[in-house]
Amino acid sequence: MKRRVVITGIGFYSPIGDNLADLRSNFEQMKSGVRTMHEWEVANGLNARIAGVVGQDDFSEIPRQYRRTMDRVAMMCALSLKRAVAQSGLSPSEVSSPRTGISFGSAMGGLETLFEYAEDVSHNSGFGRQNATAFLRFMSHTVAANLAVMFGIIGRNIPTSSACTASAQAIGTGYESIKYGMSDVMLVGGGEGLHYVEAGIFDSMGATAIGYNDNPQEASRPFDISRSGLVVSEGSGALVLEEYEHAKARGAVILGEVIGYATGCDGSHITLPSERGMESVMRDALNDAQLNSSDIGYINAHATATPKGDISESIAVHRVFGNATPISSIKGYTGHMFGGGGAFESIVSLMALNESFLPANKNLVEIDPACAPLDYIRAHRETPITAVMNNNFAFGGINTSIILKKI
Repeated sequence: MKRRVVITGIGFYSPIGDNLADLRSNFEQMKSGVRTMHEWEVANGLNARIAGVVGQDDFSEIPRQYRRTMDRVAMMCALSLKRAVAQSGLSPSEVSSPRTGISFGSAMGGLETLFEYAEDVSHNSGFGRQNATAFLRFMSHTVAANLAVMFGIIGRNIPTSSACTASAQAIGTGYESIKYGMSDVMLVGGGEGLHYVEAGIFDSMGATAIGYNDNPQEASRPFDISRSGLVVSEGSGALVLEEYEHAKARGAVILGEVIGYATGCDGSHITLPSERGMESVMRDALNDAQLNSSDIGYINAHATATPKGDISESIAVHRVFGNATPISSIKGYTGHMFGGGGAFESIVSLMALNESFLPANKNLVEIDPACAPLDYIRAHRETPITAVMNNNFAFGGINTSIILKKI
């Protein structure tokens, strides 16, 4: 028997705020969290010295016994989850129950610790000075592992590490785990840290926005004809998913319902997006939700402002929705959070549902004529909607689509 899955708590850290009031205010004022990274001037040959930065450096509320094995990404996720659990009203015994699980992911794990570790080993030609906890801070499943210990999780623990779809797959995993009876509660989400090596990786691939080091707020330009690439960003997002009757029985406030999810693979190219694959995953999510495309009131696009990616995504969306459904990408405000994007953008989608607020595409001055004719949101809209789709796509042809519904 398929069970209903609802959201009872959220928490996040982003370059444009860590609460819904600041988030909406920054959207309304078209403020960007992208800034020039003067500290990256040590990196020779780095063209894009800009990034979306979270203004959070105090992690002292995490007990040291847990913090000592956490990189920044795990700490941001830990505080995000702490807020989400507090909002949900779950008791410690309910969190630490065999029927409560966790699924968290990131693209690169603790990349700050990893790069510092590698540099130190190389510089000193050995391991004599290395901290024994370093691996626990940078391993690919560092977020899921550390949060499971901190929150006393004894149910399922399913880490995800699929680049830009990591936290979207974590949400989907939690949704399916509850829907098909393996769990009653799932703590889900993900995040990403920040290091100039990450920027350099995408810089060397020709995928970053260049020419904006002195004008960082205009760098990320999804769907715009002058876009030149993505902007790397840090951030985190966490959601408490819960079986509907379980939430109702304990009197929880329900923020929304997850009614559809799909993930699929292009199986064609390691980096180039596939219109067929994107179209397929959106149709599968609609089928899972038992909705028609006309039932979706807003699409939160993946659109990272890469020249080819935005075009392919727009064409796939047009094949499924035509040109009637409002669509925007929030990466013009935040940059690309990679592993944290799916969770944070799902929270933004939830905000769109509950506040009837559809954020505009920032820096969309002239729509690229190569993009399909869609209803690109140019100015914020206050429009009541009942269902929203959040899409994320990753290298390796990994695609996800999540559908949320208002209760």
